[in-house]
Amino acid sequence: MPEQAITTQNAEMIDEKADRVEETTTPLTPVIYETVRRSGEQEMSRPPWSLAWSGVAAGMSISFSLLAQAIIRQHLPDAPWRDLVAAMGYPVGFVMVVLARQQLFTESTITVILPLIVKPSRHNFERAVRLWTIVLCANLVGTGLAALFCALTPVIDSSLLEQMHIISRHALAHEFWPMLLRGIGAGYLMAATVWLMPAAGPAQFQVVVVMTYLIGVGGFAHIVAGSLEVYLLLLSGDLGPTAALSGFAVPALLGNIIGGSALFALMAYAQVRQEIEPEPATDPAQP
Repeated sequence: MPEQAITTQNAEMIDEKADRVEETTTPLTPVIYETVRRSGEQEMSRPPWSLAWSGVAAGMSISFSLLAQAIIRQHLPDAPWRDLVAAMGYPVGFVMVVLARQQLFTESTITVILPLIVKPSRHNFERAVRLWTIVLCANLVGTGLAALFCALTPVIDSSLLEQMHIISRHALAHEFWPMLLRGIGAGYLMAATVWLMPAAGPAQFQVVVVMTYLIGVGGFAHIVAGSLEVYLLLLSGDLGPTAALSGFAVPALLGNIIGGSALFALMAYAQVRQEIEPEPATDPAQP
């Protein structure tokens, strides 16, 4: 075999191996998009009771975020960096939810929107609304059960419960529009977390921790995690139902949807649209 042929063969082999390494370590953007889209298709095809029980489990699991924050805060001195360190407990519940593949509403703000963007049919719209409704309600039931457990049983001592109340009051001390903007930030970060997961591989744990720590330390409003704080303040009488709805639930929910769906999901689709949609056929008779 001529030396030139051997060199060409080696070059092709090197290129093939390089392509494999690139695909394994850094998936192309259309590959990430398709992975997230398929995840949304699978979620929308799940039976309602499967979604509901998974959503309840997610609500209960994410409640450990507030508990972990309160435990850390309880053992820290009253210093300017106290909340910065206490926020390290915030990712705990999200790690439990994401790695256990439990249904969390803010994750679905991107996963179910991508299939709807590709095929904007009535069927897909109804499936997306069904999933959002079931998962959100189930999440709120889960955090409600967790709040009752914390407030009405002797498992959580009074000093730790007071720390949970302090964190809750601080997180909910905002008006409608600031809370809406904080909800947009949380929705965007959660959608970004979902987008990063396919490329993260064994580093999925680190991705969840870093992204959700930003939500916690930045004071962004997460409709599910924040609902536990609302429930605790409602049970203690520190917050009324009207204030809970207008001051947190409505703006946080709208913000999460805007940040996850209207911003991140649409931009994610826009950057791959020309790569995943076939080009229109051209008339060979035309010059």
